[in-house]
Amino acid sequence: MSSLFLLLLSTAITAAVASIPAYPSVSTDCTVSAADDNPVPVRREVYGDGRIFDISHRYTVDMPSWGSKGGLGQFLWLPSSMKNGSRSNNSLMKLQSVHSGTHVDAPGHMVDSYFDAGFDVDTLDLDVLNGPALLVDVPRDSNITAKVMESLNIPKGVRRVLFRTLNTDRRLMFKKEFDSSYVGFTTDGARWLAKNTDIKLVGIDFLSAACYDHSVPAHLEFFEGREIILVEGLKLDNVPVGIYNVHCLPLRLLGSEGSPIRCILIK
Repeated sequence: MSSLFLLLLSTAITAAVASIPAYPSVSTDCTVSAADDNPVPVRREVYGDGRIFDISHRYTVDMPSWGSKGGLGQFLWLPSSMKNGSRSNNSLMKLQSVHSGTHVDAPGHMVDSYFDAGFDVDTLDLDVLNGPALLVDVPRDSNITAKVMESLNIPKGVRRVLFRTLNTDRRLMFKKEFDSSYVGFTTDGARWLAKNTDIKLVGIDFLSAACYDHSVPAHLEFFEGREIILVEGLKLDNVPVGIYNVHCLPLRLLGSEGSPIRCILIK
């Protein structure tokens, strides 16, 4: 068999596989199958009779991506498909950014000297990312300023706080187009939190903890001491305000300033 024929055959197979949409039959409907011979996957947000809440967003092609009108776009491909003769299905994932969906920031995200020094997601403290946490509702008529932070009266000793804002009410994480009018921390709000509270984990319900007009300076306030970890893009709808145990685990991406993260709350 000639090398030219093998090359043409390989090219044809690659093109055929590439033309197959990634997972065209996957449904996001939360349905339960009663028939064992025709199982239907169950997609849930709450587990254990209301004891466990999944506060991570499901990745979809239409979820918002920073600065994009077209959403995240295709992120899964199936280069090895059983339907095309492979022994197994093996997916390929390509994200536009490690800061897509529910994710965590490392200090190197906005501080280049920290990036060069290796303060990546593999250096983040899992003791901070896991433990008792307070879910609070933020006043809906403002970004999170120093005045708003002071009004929340978060007790000393609280180390992990998830801030639910107008972003959840507006369902911004469910909209395809990035919306720069999202709610986040102003520079003085971030500074007030860093200097006046014991909070080391800040969680928020859109792609950035800092509001759009304060994106860089507010992040710098959080990252300066390398003690505060930002978890962004949380799914906080239909979760009662209160105290939980939060569990967040980033991927160990050596050298990366961010990572997708799975976060859950346990009563």
